[in-house]
Amino acid sequence: MSKRILITGAAGFLGSHLCDRFLAEGHEVIGMDNLLTGHLRNIEHLFAKKEFTFYHHDVSKYVHVPGPIDYILHFASPASPIDYLKMPIQTLKVSSLGTHNLLGLAKAKGARMLVASTSEVYGDPLVHPQPEEYWGNVNPIGPRGVYDEAKRFMESITMAYHNFHGVETRIIRIFNTYGPRMRLDDGRALPTFVNQALHGEDITVFGDGSQTRSFCYVDDLVEGIYRLLLSDYHLPVNIGNPVEITLQDFAEEVLKLTGANVKIVYRPLPQDDPKQRKPDITKAKELLGWEPKVDRSEGLKRTLEYFRKHLEEVSAAEA
Repeated sequence: MSKRILITGAAGFLGSHLCDRFLAEGHEVIGMDNLLTGHLRNIEHLFAKKEFTFYHHDVSKYVHVPGPIDYILHFASPASPIDYLKMPIQTLKVSSLGTHNLLGLAKAKGARMLVASTSEVYGDPLVHPQPEEYWGNVNPIGPRGVYDEAKRFMESITMAYHNFHGVETRIIRIFNTYGPRMRLDDGRALPTFVNQALHGEDITVFGDGSQTRSFCYVDDLVEGIYRLLLSDYHLPVNIGNPVEITLQDFAEEVLKLTGANVKIVYRPLPQDDPKQRKPDITKAKELLGWEPKVDRSEGLKRTLEYFRKHLEEVSAAEA
């Protein structure tokens, strides 16, 4: 049965893929984005579809959508260190005021709401891998606190609306995700490494490269989000790929894949940068029957193909 779905952050990396998925499933999608970090090119292929509507709006301000809404997926937020260090106030507001506004909308419409939390709620973890029961090791006044604490508040107010107002809510904790439509300049490891390699620049690794990350391909993540939304489980669920790799090894993978003739150079580790990051996905397996399917070598090939094509289009437009 067709549903009417509001997706915030619709012009962003994850939001645009979610728009594609829910439209492909036969639903009506209302995309909302203030285009602070998102870009219309990610969703311009959807504008001709009668089932898709776009609102240029900041969810930190009052949100009004006429007509019924069945589901709300809140994915609006700067999500990379480069963005939330540049826009700390907006980052705090979108996950606090924005989440509050959207929960009020969900309550008014009788809609189910899924919020996009993050592995950053675990901070620089002292428990490895990170299960949902771990409360985290977060510095609230450090440079990353504007993002970490915003997402922790998002989870708290979501649970309050669930427990006090009876709003149907879902909470996903997203681990490192990659794929087409990432911004090359967003400061995260994968696009940064690829951007540097494709431009013939040395690849920058922070620290000694021994810190770990676990990279999940976007199609796998979207499948996990879809299953969680339709599930009956209201507590947080980790969605990510548990295959862990050091950033040193990851930089070498990117070098090999791109064939770039550049070096790996090292810079000081930023404050509060997590040393280890790996999801415990036991809950996702048991509750959702979900685990990632796309291995990193295949996902990297698809992503590199997208970046190369994107750079060619940018060069052609500037010529």
